[in-house]
This record gives sequence, C-alpha cells and structure tokens, in this order.
Amino acid sequence: MSETLAARKCKPCEGGVPPLTPEEAGKLLTQISGEWALIENAHAIQRKFTFRDFYRTMSFVNALAHIANIEDHHPDLEVGYNYCRVKFSTHAVKGRSENDFVCAAKVDLIPLL
Repeated sequence: MSETLAARKCKPCEGGVPPLTPEEAGKLLTQISGEWALIENAHAIQRKFTFRDFYRTMSFVNALAHIANIEDHHPDLEVGYNYCRVKFSTHAVKGRSENDFVCAAKVDLIPLL
C-alpha cells in the first residue's frame, strides 16, 4: 500500500523545477478531502473552513500555523469571525507542488470543533 499524503514530509523547494501538470495535480486532489479545489488555472488549491465562533476559528488557525512551520510550507490565509480560507501554492515553482497536497492532507486532520 502506498504512503498517504498526510504521512509524507514536505521536500525543500528552491525552484528550478516545473510545477505539477494539471493532470498530476488532479490525481493528487483525489487523495485529499473533496472540499479542496484547484483554483487560479490550477496554480493553487483552496478550501474554506467554517466555525461556530471566532475562538474556534483562531484555534484552527493556530493548529494550521503549527503544521505549516513544521513542514516549512506556508499557505495564504483569509480569516474572518467564523471562517478561514486556506490557499496553498508553491511560489518557488510558480504553481503547485506535491508539498501543497501534503500540507492540505495534514490540515484535513485538524479536528473541527
């Protein structure tokens, strides 16, 4: 059995490699929650999380920040009272890399209260 995305570690990415093709990205997208979507001509993936209140939103953001720091792969976040929109792309390759999907899979493991 192959290793799940959430079990993988992000690989250092300094550029000089092409981004995933739309087909490669689509295949990896099937391995994470159906709520993630390819956006910006498949150059990024995004998901919106909703919560009951600001406290729960910020608890999620703090847990996500912990994952991002461990993996050294940081998303763009849009945060409001009861939501957080998370967008992953790999700036060094000007598109998506496997790291985006690894982090998305790890974010999906955060308990939503």
